[in-house]
Amino acid sequence: MRRAMAEAVVGDDGYGEDPTVRELEQRFAHRVGKPTAVFVPSGVMANQIALRCLTRPGDVVLTGRRNHVVLYELGAAGRNAGVQLLGLDDFDGVLDSEVITEAIAGAAHHQPAISAIFLESPHMASGGGITTPERLELIVEAAQGRPIHLDGARLFNAEVATGIPAERLARGATTVMACLSKGLSAPVGSVLAGPEEVIERARIERKRLGGSMRQAGFLAACGLVALDEMVDRLAEDHRRARDIARAIAERWPDTEVGLGTQTTNLIVFPHRDPEGLLNHLETDGILAGTIAPGIVRFVTHRGVDDEDVSVVIESVRRAP
Repeated sequence: MRRAMAEAVVGDDGYGEDPTVRELEQRFAHRVGKPTAVFVPSGVMANQIALRCLTRPGDVVLTGRRNHVVLYELGAAGRNAGVQLLGLDDFDGVLDSEVITEAIAGAAHHQPAISAIFLESPHMASGGGITTPERLELIVEAAQGRPIHLDGARLFNAEVATGIPAERLARGATTVMACLSKGLSAPVGSVLAGPEEVIERARIERKRLGGSMRQAGFLAACGLVALDEMVDRLAEDHRRARDIARAIAERWPDTEVGLGTQTTNLIVFPHRDPEGLLNHLETDGILAGTIAPGIVRFVTHRGVDDEDVSVVIESVRRAP
């Protein structure tokens, strides 16, 4: 990626003149089956731009109550788009189409009308729950023509885990975003794809949010390497995460972690003393974190090899 940055042909992306950015946007749009795309600095910005493009201030957006846009963007939806988020149960990371239908029907009973639906797949808080094409089709039907945004920050993890192309996983969604960082290993950047008219407006909203960049091709070059060379290797992260998940399930048999539920590189599980566990792990040189009170998260990535996994497993076995 550093070599690609050094060799990148660049221009002023603020004027749409950076050829490397344009190539990345076109390549990504093709991969996810959308007409066009826009390169942005982060996944949070991609989600916020989607909110601003698909809704109006005061609108109500249906989403999972533990989705990233609800819990992990510091209230940005209300600040940036002026919308209300109506959180639905998402225990397994997938919204129930029948619950969506019920929520939409509430408008006939003095409840706010629903204007859009925001999904997250893979779903981080559930440990990687994936909305299958079949489930997405049901959600599209329940939406009754309302726009659907797919927060696919780890969309290519879902592609590798299921063997289903990203285009099929995103089909039915109006807009879809994915991060080029995280498992794909680029240092910066996400891409938001969708219809021409939506992405044209997205460029305006990107500017308003301070995300328009100049010689961004230096960063986009890393994104091209990510799409070309880093997707298939995600299977290594998934395998290593399964090994760690097995060790966790053996150490704490009452947890909800196991080979039957762990599908990507995310391992999310409850623990009675997260702070004590994290301190124990850190003494062995292992960094992990929490995503909610009593909920621990491990994530494997390119910087974690088989030897590292062996250290993690041994530490877990000795953990309090």
